Amino acid sequence: MDILKVLSRGIKPTQKSKSHQATALPSAGAAPHPQLFHDPVASTSRGKKRKRNKKQDDAADDHNDGDGDASDIDYFAPRKPAAEPTPAETEDTPKKRKIKLLDEEECRQILRSHRLKFTVLSEIPPANDPKDEPSKSKKQKKEDKKDKKDGKKDGKKDGKKDKKASKDSDGKQEGKKDEKKQIYPQPLNAFGELHHSYEVSAKVASNIYAQGFRVPTEVQLGSLPLLLRPAMALKKSSVTIPGIERGADFLAVAPTGSGKTITFLIPAIDGVLRRREELGRSADEHVLEAVIVAPTRELATQIVNEGRKLAIGTGVRVVLMKRTLRLPAEEVEVEGKNEDASSEASSDDGEGSGSDSDSGKEDNDGVKPPARVDILVTTPRTLLNFLTGKRGVRRTLPAVRLLVLDEADVLLDPVFREQTMGIWRACTHPDVGLTCWSATMASSIEDLITKQLAKRVGHGSSPRPLIRLVVGLKDTAVPNITHKLIYTATEQGKLLALRQLLHPASSADSGPPLRPPFLVFTQTIERAQALHNELKYDIPIEAGGSARVAALHSNMSESARSRVMARFRGGEVWVLITTDVLARGVDFAGVNGVVNYDVPTSAAGYVHRAGRTGRAGREGGVAVTFYTKEDIPFVKSVANVIAASERQAGRTGEAAAVQKWLLDALPDVPKEERRKLKVRGVESRRSQAGAVAISTKSKWERQKEKRRQQAIEASKKRKKQQRKRQEGEENEGGDDSGSEGGHQEEDEWSGLDD
Repeated sequence: MDILKVLSRGIKPTQKSKSHQATALPSAGAAPHPQLFHDPVASTSRGKKRKRNKKQDDAADDHNDGDGDASDIDYFAPRKPAAEPTPAETEDTPKKRKIKLLDEEECRQILRSHRLKFTVLSEIPPANDPKDEPSKSKKQKKEDKKDKKDGKKDGKKDGKKDKKASKDSDGKQEGKKDEKKQIYPQPLNAFGELHHSYEVSAKVASNIYAQGFRVPTEVQLGSLPLLLRPAMALKKSSVTIPGIERGADFLAVAPTGSGKTITFLIPAIDGVLRRREELGRSADEHVLEAVIVAPTRELATQIVNEGRKLAIGTGVRVVLMKRTLRLPAEEVEVEGKNEDASSEASSDDGEGSGSDSDSGKEDNDGVKPPARVDILVTTPRTLLNFLTGKRGVRRTLPAVRLLVLDEADVLLDPVFREQTMGIWRACTHPDVGLTCWSATMASSIEDLITKQLAKRVGHGSSPRPLIRLVVGLKDTAVPNITHKLIYTATEQGKLLALRQLLHPASSADSGPPLRPPFLVFTQTIERAQALHNELKYDIPIEAGGSARVAALHSNMSESARSRVMARFRGGEVWVLITTDVLARGVDFAGVNGVVNYDVPTSAAGYVHRAGRTGRAGREGGVAVTFYTKEDIPFVKSVANVIAASERQAGRTGEAAAVQKWLLDALPDVPKEERRKLKVRGVESRRSQAGAVAISTKSKWERQKEKRRQQAIEASKKRKKQQRKRQEGEENEGGDDSGSEGGHQEEDEWSGLDD
């Protein structure tokens, strides 16, 4: 017997412990690796295989990191104080390293291994474009016209012979025109390259390091080189893109929780610092150069917090837009139209009520100076109220050089489209750039962006190429979570199933259990309130009682919503019941799962709801969706998203959450019905009866309770009417005597004045 084997047996990781670590809950700790996709690549001159651990060690060496273990990476959870940056990260004049650019084939293999696809959406003119030809003299132009006329005459003679050939050639030209070019820019292997290779400020690089960022996610790996130094990122590309040296408009479709916020904040801060250095401005001089638009107040607040962490010590001010904030803007007089726009702006949204008068007082008094802002984060209505708040005047933001649309598909949806377009039109700088970010992006939204960019070029803006990045499969949920689709038949079945999730020990269902903290999504505010009232006593007092369950919706005040968010982030609230106000962008560290108590109104809605768990590569998250008989016509879109996500994760056959027989059995919904569902949801849940249905009482008990309440109200009404009748009879019978008595009292005593 080997004594060394016996002594070392207890410290060797067993297969059981490994499987336990693989199914750890997201709240248990950091993710082992932040990247979602990492397929093997073919052998290149740089190595046979791009191994994950080796690359992490190389990234740590490039960044002078002493402890580069990727298991310490935790993007969004509270972190321990990081070690002090090394002198190489904080020195004022760092030594520039020679930039080693990869060949296009190497870039292609690395990008494909991470499932990154770059496409140029704007048209690329051919190499022999007439616009690129040198100017000709008048004589040469006349000769060219003459040659064209002669060519047309000859063409008419032989037109019948070459008609078929010309049609074929036209078809080929149209096919080439419609075909979008794919490009393969340089990838970012480690955040340490930002400072040495892409000339990002040493202070910004130090802040990135202090926040715990080491290995970039897919969207960061592909986007940052192209956004920071586009000419260098495409230097080895075989596709020539005109105007790329001025930058590119960018559209990114990446999974939820993949680090999109950090990806657009780093170029925004770096752009402010670069222009400040080029123009010789001091750190105390602030110019509004970037505007970031988000659909909800919670998401905008989160972006501000992340931006301020990255801007520590740089002098860049990241500010959240408020109704009382006054921005440096130019005023343009407008006749008639602006009055209607301002009244519409103040009436559509409660958030903007009173902003017109506030901004008017500021302008008239001139006491309050403009805010010192470099990067503004706002919701659409709040900023539009400022831009259209003064009657007869339209304000513009001529200094803005970057417009960022976070959750762009919602901001350009009909609900927010006019507000977002109003902000875009107010950014009048000819070289303003646009970047759009979301986990879902319909083709109609891409077409809208392309058309609007073309219109701006026609009005004098500088032409910039539009590039799209798609990470993984477009419009699918993150592949590192478990999806469950549960049929509950009735509303009472939903409530019983949710209570069963609160007590996972009694659940006989297969798969990982759903343990708090988790989010519960409902269709309407009334249903969220009713569900909160039903569940708040389900958790025993010993475990915290009703304080562990909370509700959050748009009818609550801003301060109340902020308190609930803080309690949920701090772990005081275990079950947060909400509407789609928290479905997009908002990040909670360590959320173990999501419960769709009501079926999402669209496939995109499911993608964003399910994306509240499994953030930054964490595994173990669970997304549960309940559906009843009423939901069966509308479940297929959700089931298709789940099936695509399962295929992307490599789970097929019996291991898949949605079987093929279920997809075949679910009915197809007409396009018009899907549109109504997206706007209104299930109609039966919009009425007050939909909120009342969230109860464990049977229908007979609810009807009995309703009849009892109606009887009590009718009795009170009869007593009130009887009391009024009696008072009226007494008044009629005592009118004469009452009047005489009143005169006598006035004769005897006329009040305290005597």
